[in-house]
Amino acid sequence: MEFDAKRATEATVKWIRDWFETNGPGCNAILGISGGKDSSIAAALCVEALGADRVIGVMMPNGDQSDINMAELLVNHLGIEHHVINIKEAFDSIISEIEKTGIEVSSDTIINLPPRLRMSTLYAVSQSRKGRVVNTCNLSEDWVGYSTRYGDSVGDFSPMSCFTTAEIRAMGRHLGIPSVLIEKVPSDGLSGMSDEDKLGFTYEVLDRYIRTGEIDDPATKERIDFLHKKNLFKLRFMDCFKYDGVEVKAGE
Repeated sequence: MEFDAKRATEATVKWIRDWFETNGPGCNAILGISGGKDSSIAAALCVEALGADRVIGVMMPNGDQSDINMAELLVNHLGIEHHVINIKEAFDSIISEIEKTGIEVSSDTIINLPPRLRMSTLYAVSQSRKGRVVNTCNLSEDWVGYSTRYGDSVGDFSPMSCFTTAEIRAMGRHLGIPSVLIEKVPSDGLSGMSDEDKLGFTYEVLDRYIRTGEIDDPATKERIDFLHKKNLFKLRFMDCFKYDGVEVKAGE
């Protein structure tokens, strides 16, 4: 079945509106604006649902951000309140304090600490501005775990987690978002690599596999299946010990 971007957009907008009526009447939608398609489309959906006066965008560069003009283009296009909060001093301070302990800071730590600082920043803004934090992940990213746990993987509500990358782009075109934002090559803005370079396959291949189960390269299928299984823990509530109240005696 061909994807109906208009219908999907209208249904998502209604869902966001209903969600706020139940979980935050009169509250603002708070989200990080990177200048990429996901944050752009999430912001546009919230504007459609709540009005521009109830959407607050936060740009959070780690020092200099070469493509911050893309984020500025989006917030100006939507006409939403926006702020720049640079996380570099916080990032540098934490890394410095870790290094003082003698712990060798890994490359994964360098990549994943900024998203976690950004999410903490969003919640700080949210609590100060009567807000609810928007999760901007999509189905394609969630499928292979392409997010940072307790970073961009979280939020108070997730309007796009059932849509693939291609479907999100179609919704963005329906919403009238500038094409440069919709078609911008997705990257984490941290590692210097595109999402597809890091994943080892294209979103086009992944989206097709998710929706149809079809894939041409067995090695790519194996990698996608591996990543999906490996990262399922990111999508569920944390594993918890279940105590049944039965005392275990010594020797048993």
